[in-house]
This record gives sequence, structure tokens and C-alpha cells, in this order.
Amino acid sequence: MGLRDFLRDRRLRRPAGAVLSLALVEAAWAQGAPGQSPAAACRFDAAERGKAGKVLDGRSFLLDDGREVRLAGIEVPPAPLPGESGARAQAGAAAKAGLQAIVGDRAVEIGRGTADRYGRIVAYVNAIVDEEPRPVSHAMVAGSFARVSALVDAPSCTAELLRREREARAAKLGLWANPYYEVLGAESGAALLIQQGHFALVEGRVLSVRESGGIVYLNFGIRWSQALTVTISKRNERIFTAAGAAPKLLEHRRVRVRGWIEDRNGPRIEATRPEQIEIAERN
Repeated sequence: MGLRDFLRDRRLRRPAGAVLSLALVEAAWAQGAPGQSPAAACRFDAAERGKAGKVLDGRSFLLDDGREVRLAGIEVPPAPLPGESGARAQAGAAAKAGLQAIVGDRAVEIGRGTADRYGRIVAYVNAIVDEEPRPVSHAMVAGSFARVSALVDAPSCTAELLRREREARAAKLGLWANPYYEVLGAESGAALLIQQGHFALVEGRVLSVRESGGIVYLNFGIRWSQALTVTISKRNERIFTAAGAAPKLLEHRRVRVRGWIEDRNGPRIEATRPEQIEIAERN
């Protein structure tokens, strides 16, 4: 099944019946931000070229030489286990199928990445389409197959990926209509703890900002056990301030936070990069 056929498959229809649009992926491949060439939004110097082989999940695939590549800049649900069902399994299966449709049997360019502890190459990747490089992470986000990671380390990629995610989320396209991808409420501590160990987007109003022992705490509730707490190391505070997200200025603001949920006497997300926190004021 090709990309066009895959994106028209009825299994990716929204509950209201709208089909996940191929135009989202084509738009991601056709243009970058205003004034940029198609690949400029996530440009990198290709360290090597190869051919994509077996797709393992929504962000991992094997090269034809057997090495495993893991896409940088995005997060996806894990591929479902045999017999697994439910919202997470459906989201994981759709993300895997999306990557298969985008890179399957294509030539790819791989940026200069790093090896993780499992020996996988973590890098940005371009698929070669009509002899032109097209950023795969952008296609996955714009096509509503993936969310933007908390660890996007290329400034040229971050704003563009977040913009495409916001557009897909606002339209409730593709996986954004799946309960697994819903934005969680920061005030619901019990619901957040169910997601312990998982990547999530959480939204709420910062009740207070406190500092203790070299850590800045963004508290979304009176008690840590009852609502989200976001922690920022004091040594990173200047990075947030330089990006216009000074922690003290976030008090009483409604924000959206992305990251991995931990249980530290209540749900907690560690923020190491300002891009993890977005202002989410409602009119």
C-alpha cells in the first residue's frame, strides 16, 4: 500500500468520518516555514544514504544493512504487542503503519546522529521522494502520526515541528481523535499517575512557582499528590528566561507541558528545555 492509499484507508477516519488528509503530509514535504526552501525547516548535512527496510514502530526502522534508525524529534506510542487492544494499541499500530507508508522501501538520507544505549542511530531522516529529500519527522507530525518530543535539539526543527503539531491537534486529525493522544488535565493527579512512565501533553493553570534546593517548582495544585508539578533545575533557568519562558512569569498562566510523567509523591514532569512549555491561554 502506497502513501496515498494508506492515508485514504478508512481505518484512519476520524469518528466524524473525515479522512486523514494526504495534503497534510504533502504540505509538510512541499514547504518549510515562510521564506524557507522545502527542506530548510529541518535541514541537516546527510552523513550517509541508505534504503529503508523493515519498520519496527512509529519512529524506528531498519536499514537494508541491518542497522536500526530511530527518528529524532518525535514521540510515538509503542507498536502493539500480539493480542493487545485498546486506544494505545490502535495509536501504536497507526503510527507504525504511517512510517511504513512514508519510508517503506525508499532511499533515505540520515543526519549525523548519536547512538543510544541500545545501539540505535538516533537522527533526523529525509525520505527521497522524486529525487528530493523530504523530512520524515515533519511528515509524521503533520500527518498526525506522532507528537513532538521533549528533546528536540535542533532549533531549526523545533518551532516548525510544534507549529505542525498544533495545526493537526486543533483540527483533531488522525491520531488526535484517539483517546491515547488527548491532552491531559494538570489538576487530575490520579489520572496523570495512570500515565506514569509514558510521554504525555498536560495542560493547566500554574497555581504557584516556588524554589527549593536548586529546583524551581511549577505547581498546578495545592498538594503535589493531587496535581502535576513541573520541575526546572536552577542551572537551566537562564535558558528558559532567554526563551521568554521565565518560570516566575508563568505563575497564574495556563500552559501546556510535554514530557515523561514520573511519580515523585505525585505526578511530575522534568522540563530541561523551554520548548517543553507552551502558553495555552484560552479566550
